[in-house]
Amino acid sequence: MKTGPLSHIKVLDLSRILAAPWSGQILADLGADVIKVERPKTGDDTRSWGPPFLKDASGNDTKEAGYYLAVNRGKRSITVNLDSKDGQRIVRELALACDIVLENYKVGALARYGLDAVSLRKLNPRLIYASVTGFGQTGPRRDQSAYDFLIQAMGGLMSVTGERDDKPGGGAQKVGVPIVDLMTGMYTAVAVLAALEKRNLTGIGDSIDIAMLDVQVATLANQAMNYLVSGKTPKRSGNAHPNIQPQDVFPCKDGDFILVVGNDSQFAKLCETLGVADWALDERFATNPARVRNLPVLQALLRERFAKWTRADLIAALDKVGVPAGAINSVADVFEEPQVKAREMLRYVPHPSGVDVPQVASPMRFVENPLQTQTAPPLLGADSESILVELGYDAAAIDVLQKNGVI
Repeated sequence: MKTGPLSHIKVLDLSRILAAPWSGQILADLGADVIKVERPKTGDDTRSWGPPFLKDASGNDTKEAGYYLAVNRGKRSITVNLDSKDGQRIVRELALACDIVLENYKVGALARYGLDAVSLRKLNPRLIYASVTGFGQTGPRRDQSAYDFLIQAMGGLMSVTGERDDKPGGGAQKVGVPIVDLMTGMYTAVAVLAALEKRNLTGIGDSIDIAMLDVQVATLANQAMNYLVSGKTPKRSGNAHPNIQPQDVFPCKDGDFILVVGNDSQFAKLCETLGVADWALDERFATNPARVRNLPVLQALLRERFAKWTRADLIAALDKVGVPAGAINSVADVFEEPQVKAREMLRYVPHPSGVDVPQVASPMRFVENPLQTQTAPPLLGADSESILVELGYDAAAIDVLQKNGVI
């Protein structure tokens, strides 16, 4: 039995790749029954986006790429050929039984099959239908495809990510994870849950239009506002924060560490730890605006002091006085971090290949409705028969659908 705050909700996930499937995984983590519809034989594109692939009990590669395994836990998979009338009928029947539909087809693509928001919400007025695209349902680019990398560039993120042009390694950089896809999935989950709450009051669902470019523009956050209030275009500043200082990567005797001073009190504690308490009274550094304006001088002074410390000793000393600091962990280091272990962020679930597949757990924690450890990302079409039985199909009808290439 499903647990979690959404254990009473059923989701029809017509999406593939990352942004919308990420939203579906969030809903599955929250306990929803998420039915993933995939193409027969090939399935979601990300199934083949490897190596690496999950290895079976014999150490051989399966057909499950790490990319796919990161986005689809807790779901059930049914294969449906949307080009067939029978396949379209199955999707309509699923939509009648569901609360939420997620899709990320090109604008207008599903209308050809009668599976668009207007068509399905006529059948089920309570349905919440979320369409996720690169550029949205309106505007001059509405018909164009988009990927995370492109939107990071178009949406301004790469213009403020990376080292300054006048420094070694300078130039625009994309973020190391597909952050626009992930944030789009988050916004989609928030939107459908808001629509779900409204439906509880009115009995009427909604159609939701989420665009990746809109999401990236929205998440420019302080950098967007820096420009809008000053008229000055933000520039890349490497790891240095544009508004709060000192926040950067600094070298010690034996390696680099991260320093994140968030206010004047923390700066004073930093200075005291370094044996230069008077810096906190220096008019050049006493306030954050002053530190930002005099950053080159401050950084040079800090580097001179940090060079006398080992990284472990400095981090320990700063931890003791409440100044945020830490090492730059590799991905492998992250899963050895004691805090990450204590929070059980890495879990293993049984996989049909005969091994336990690692999963990065949901960060959401509920007291009254605890989230259960989810099932592994499903094999392609693993649940086709059981889902069809739930819709009322008998064995003979399912056999016909299989022979006709519908499922």
